[in-house]
Amino acid sequence: MRLDLHGLCARHPAARASSQPAIRDLSLHIGAGEQVAVIGPSGAGKTTLLQALACALPPSAGELQVDGLRPWQLPRRDLHSLRGRLFLAPQMPPLPPRQRVVTAVLAGRLPAMGLWQSLRSLFYPTDIPAAFDALDRFDLADKLFERVDRLSGGERQRVGLARALLSPASLWLIDEPLSALDPTRSRQAIGTLVNTARERGATLVATLHQVDVALAHFPRIIGLRDGQLAFDLPSAEVTRERLAALYDQFEHELRGEVPMSPPTADTPTPQPVVMHCR
Repeated sequence: MRLDLHGLCARHPAARASSQPAIRDLSLHIGAGEQVAVIGPSGAGKTTLLQALACALPPSAGELQVDGLRPWQLPRRDLHSLRGRLFLAPQMPPLPPRQRVVTAVLAGRLPAMGLWQSLRSLFYPTDIPAAFDALDRFDLADKLFERVDRLSGGERQRVGLARALLSPASLWLIDEPLSALDPTRSRQAIGTLVNTARERGATLVATLHQVDVALAHFPRIIGLRDGQLAFDLPSAEVTRERLAALYDQFEHELRGEVPMSPPTADTPTPQPVVMHCR
């Protein structure tokens, strides 16, 4: 699935209408089957970009095309169908706490199911071996029948990523998938995503705070700063000087130190993000 952005502007969903767009005048082309990492300091607009690409957030200006289609000009039914061809994984997936892991993972297949089959799968999971294999790729096979509320934050993140492996989507949009993982798990998880996307010819766009992981696993790196494009380069051409400029005054993030600070009065309150299952 290819993506074309022409002068795209978009606001964070919690931002006031009078506020400055989180993404400003962004033009990009991402070809079908590419694996792209988006990096940049906090507040750069990475999450807003993914939501716009997921057709979950209409642009305030400019244009987005997905496989040559203009999502926000489509009839409602066609927009719904287009969303079924993509997979959006937020930083912390909204998994029902009392749900079994096997059911949560198999939910990645919902876009390809009819209503009756979808309802039946909630009570009688089908293709349990496929769920086991997907979890095993993230070293979680032993959690197959565990309840979601008994998982750690990192395990929940990996369950959300395992969904992608069962999804029929040809576009994977992954937001900060490593925030709760240790370095070893991080390398394993991102390697699994990149390799599987490459094998299937799926387009993968992932936002990452871990710059070293992005450079090691992704052939193309997009740098965002203050909602604008700082650079768009092959990973081999992303120099220390470019990274220093991108993370100027945010050097702690470049070093992998991302402190959790309380929101200020000017910081939009985070809103729940919908994972498109249909």
